[in-house]
Amino acid sequence: MRITGDITIEELIARYPASVRFLLRKGIRCLECGEPIWGTLADAARERGYDEAGIERLVRELNEWLREEPIAGQPRKR
Repeated sequence: MRITGDITIEELIARYPASVRFLLRKGIRCLECGEPIWGTLADAARERGYDEAGIERLVRELNEWLREEPIAGQPRKR
């Protein structure tokens, strides 16, 4: 599945729990009191000051990062 800016934070975290680490590194708030925040990835990025070009770059980087994320404890590819 290819991630887009329209994916809800809740769906993103449910499908790709490792995305939390990526989003936090990018300054995107995705959890509150241990629960996913409401809204889309693009909404959360806008709240942190990302413009449309920045959101597109964020989504592209997230997709690339998730492709490299390890499966079941295997080391990350780099």
